[in-house]
Amino acid sequence: MVNPSRGVLYPARLPQFHRLPAPSSVADLVAWFWIPEWDIEPGRSSRQEVVAYPALNLVVDADAVTLSGATTRLSHRDLRGSGWAVGALLRPAAVVALIDDPSSLVDAERVLDAGEVVADLRRAVADAMEAGEGRRERAVEAVSRWLEKRVGPVGEPARQANAAMEVLMGDGAALTTEEAATRLAVSVRTLQRMTHRHVGLSPAAMIRRRRLQEAAQRVRDEPGVDLASIAAEIGYADHAHLTRDFQAVLGIAPRVYRSETRG
Repeated sequence: MVNPSRGVLYPARLPQFHRLPAPSSVADLVAWFWIPEWDIEPGRSSRQEVVAYPALNLVVDADAVTLSGATTRLSHRDLRGSGWAVGALLRPAAVVALIDDPSSLVDAERVLDAGEVVADLRRAVADAMEAGEGRRERAVEAVSRWLEKRVGPVGEPARQANAAMEVLMGDGAALTTEEAATRLAVSVRTLQRMTHRHVGLSPAAMIRRRRLQEAAQRVRDEPGVDLASIAAEIGYADHAHLTRDFQAVLGIAPRVYRSETRG
C-alpha cells in the first residue's frame, strides 16, 4: 500500500487517520479504505488540506453517503466537534455502477439519493463505528458488502480500466500518456476514452496529479534531497517546472512548503 500520508499536505495536523486494505471480495472495486476520526475541542477546528488522488471516493459519515469526484486542485475540510468518516477510494471498475458521467463530478461531490438501499448502508456503517474495538474493520466490511452487491461481476472492460489506473498511478507509473498506452497495448485515443469514462479526467491530468502528490511527499519527507533532483526523478522538465506546478495548485513554493513542514 502507498505511504499513508500521500496526498495529505500537513500530516502532523491529522486527527486519527487509518488506511485499511480492501477485502479480497472487493479488490477489483476499491484501492483502499480511509477512516479519519476526530474529537476537536469546542471553539477550535482542524483544517485538513489534501492533494486528492485522481479517482472517485465513496464516503459514508453519520449524516450521508456521498460520491466525491476526482479533483484537479487543492481541497480542504475543516473538522469541528467529534465525528468520523469511512471512505473507499474507488477503482474504475466500481465507478460505472455508481455514476454515468464521472466528468460531471470533477472537483465536486454528490449526496447519493437517500433511498432505502443507501440508508441501509449509512446505518450499517454507523452501527459498526459505534461498536468499539474492531469498529473500523466492521465498517469496511459493511461498505464492501454494499459495493459488491451494487456493482456485481466485473467484466473485461472494467478490468482493463483498472489496469490503466495502475499504469497511471501505481508503483513505477508511466511518465507520459504515450508510455501508458504502450504498456497497455492500446492507442492513446482508447486510453483517453477509458479514463474519461471511468474517472472523468484525461490520462495527462491524472499523471500531473500523481506527480504533484509525489513531489509534495518527497519535498516534505526528504529534506536532504535537493529540489532539482526530485523534479528530474518524477518527470518534471526541471526545477522551475516543479515550482510552477506547486504554486499553481498549492499556492506555495516547494521551498516554503519544505520549511513549513519541518517546523
